[in-house]
Amino acid sequence: MTSATTHESSLHLIVRRTIAASPERLFAAWTQPQQLMRWWGPEGVRCTEAHLDLRPGGAYRIANALPDGSTLWIKGTFETVEPPHRLVYSWRLEPGEDAGERVTVRFEPKRDATEVIVVHERIPTSPAREGHERGWVGCLEGLAAFTGAA
Repeated sequence: MTSATTHESSLHLIVRRTIAASPERLFAAWTQPQQLMRWWGPEGVRCTEAHLDLRPGGAYRIANALPDGSTLWIKGTFETVEPPHRLVYSWRLEPGEDAGERVTVRFEPKRDATEVIVVHERIPTSPAREGHERGWVGCLEGLAAFTGAA
C-alpha cells in the first residue's frame, strides 16, 4: 500500500508490507551490513557495500550497483535508532549537498508477522517519488524473500 501527499513543494510516500518474521529479525536484517547487502535494492540492483554506524548521529553509506554498470551511493545520518521498532535517517544521493530527504522505518508486530512501514519524506519531485516508490516496494520484496517470508 502506498500513498503520497504534497506539503510545501515536497512529496512523501508510505510503503507497507507485512512479513512473516519478528521485528527483531527484520531490524537486524535492515541494520547489519552483512545481512543488508543480501537483500537491499529492487530487482536488477545489487548492494555491493554497506557501512552503518548504528547510533543517533552515526553515518551510513550504501552502494547500489545498477543494471547499466554504474554505482549509485546513498548516504545519510541516523536521527533515531530504537531497536527493534524504529529507525529515522536522512537520505541523499552522492554527490549531493541538498538538504536531504528523510526516511522512517517502523517494524510493528502483527500476531506472527511484522508490518514494515517505510515513510519517505521531503522528496523534491514527482519523478523522484515514483523512483523511490519502485525502490521501496522492491526492497520490501527482497527483505521478505531474504527472511524466507515471501
